Amino acid sequence: MSPTGASLYLYGSVATGTARVGVSDVDLLSLDLSEAAVLGERLSGLFSDLCRGVEIAAAASADFLGDGDQAYGNRVFLRHYCVHLAGPERADAAERYPADARAARGFNGDLDRHLERWRHHHESTDVTASALGRRIGRKTLLAVAGMVSVHDRTWTTDRSVAADRWSQIQPELGPGLAELYDWATGIHHASHAEIASVLDDSGLIPAIVDRFAALIGLWR
Repeated sequence: MSPTGASLYLYGSVATGTARVGVSDVDLLSLDLSEAAVLGERLSGLFSDLCRGVEIAAAASADFLGDGDQAYGNRVFLRHYCVHLAGPERADAAERYPADARAARGFNGDLDRHLERWRHHHESTDVTASALGRRIGRKTLLAVAGMVSVHDRTWTTDRSVAADRWSQIQPELGPGLAELYDWATGIHHASHAEIASVLDDSGLIPAIVDRFAALIGLWR
């Protein structure tokens, strides 16, 4: 099913049983699979009647090694949020990791890097506004879920719960968080003007990056 040495994992709404036919994505994580992007495009076309798309994130075994924030976050994600489908399973797959600030930083401590990437994509218009808005909404609300987890000493990756709860903690961000959720779920498609507003230095995303950095910290 997969090239020798390559592995494939399932995560997201399909893995949790909350996917909606024709609306949800099929989210896959590949390890050491060089054809991940091409395969994702092919599967998206084949199963366009069943899902919005087949997204195959590409990673390498080396991405899980070491004590850095990114490698640690990768191991936490693989252990607690992914279902093994094919290929060799990592030897450390049985380890358990605490749901703490380090895990939240490992997941989303690169939020500031994503902000710069989103600004580049918006300026270059190499992706549509709706697609960029969806990326911004999904990543940012996952980071907000990390902030909720640390603030409330619980653990969640639910974007809806994150938007609602952080709106209580910082009411001034409530309307913006609701807008991000609409972008992330396709309820509303972002416009270029709306994206420019949230990415501005005085906009919503830099404000969340600053709060995340203060509460949890960014990647070293």
